[in-house]
Amino acid sequence: MTNEWCGWRDATERALYGADDGFYTRPGGPGPAGHFRTSVHVSPLYAGAVAALLRRVDGALGHPEELALVDVGAGRGELLTGVLAALPDEVAARLRPYAVERAARPGGLDPRIDWLGELPAPGSVTGLLFANEWLDNVPVDVVETDGDGVARRVLVRADGTERLGEPVDGADAEWLRRWWSSQPAPSAASTAPASTASAPAARTALSPLSPGLRAEIGRPRDEAWARAVRTLRAGLAVAADYAHARQDRPLFGTLTGFRDGREVRPVPDGSCDITAHVALDACAGPSAELLTQREALHALGVDGRRPPLSLASTDPAAYIRALGTAGAAAELTDPAGLGGFGWLVEPVGGECAGLLKA
Repeated sequence: MTNEWCGWRDATERALYGADDGFYTRPGGPGPAGHFRTSVHVSPLYAGAVAALLRRVDGALGHPEELALVDVGAGRGELLTGVLAALPDEVAARLRPYAVERAARPGGLDPRIDWLGELPAPGSVTGLLFANEWLDNVPVDVVETDGDGVARRVLVRADGTERLGEPVDGADAEWLRRWWSSQPAPSAASTAPASTASAPAARTALSPLSPGLRAEIGRPRDEAWARAVRTLRAGLAVAADYAHARQDRPLFGTLTGFRDGREVRPVPDGSCDITAHVALDACAGPSAELLTQREALHALGVDGRRPPLSLASTDPAAYIRALGTAGAAAELTDPAGLGGFGWLVEPVGGECAGLLKA
């Protein structure tokens, strides 16, 4: 890692995905499970729910000869492994599972899983694309308003020291105004071609805001999600992640770090995960639906209801097992925790619309 000044997007890219010393890509690393607990790691119920959704996609598509499951940001392949174990043989025999992950393939992974360093080609697969806590690790730039309320790009060094850079303008300023700022989105007239070279910057610069506000520019995530959706010829694309909506964006941003299961100061030196919540509403295409994880998992049959107490007297062992399952389901659907995650559900083609209606 060098200690030059750069934007958070470039710094995060090097810190997380550097070829030799990236947090996720360094050889022998433990993967995400070594540092934080995602829904995949909480319980097999999550993989079972994804398997249930995959079967709905399969039925909606008429049971194609080859059915794809593309796991974007696959970690060490835990979700795909769980889904394969949960599927009936008839579906598993037609499944083409893809793990999209920039780290090297882990040893001992099911040989049926194709390990890819990048997304499949556009329009090349039919089935379900699922991205669990992927978009929050797509690097983004950070902005902060200076003493005059002007939004400036935040520059950072590898030791985490920050300073303010140039004012934000152009497409990034337009994104902030549309998706983060309390100001109205630009009108069609305000984005018409300009007659002078200096006009675009003046037109798309943010108006002054209160000093000290911070935000993350989510445009790279919008573009990453659009590329992911385009890999499907037909099917359903789902992103599950920490999220916020335009009406309640946090005033000071969400950039943070994680290491060894604890939240830490984000330092882009490769020593910690660097993440920020996702503006899923900005990523959403015109046919997309936004749900909470609680709503989505309830629609797939996962809930935290306790087993009837009468079972304890008739089959104590079964009661204990059911109680454990209910506890895991409650954690996955807790609205104050994982259940409050956002699910962005985007059908490709009309067949897979409405598959998560309760």
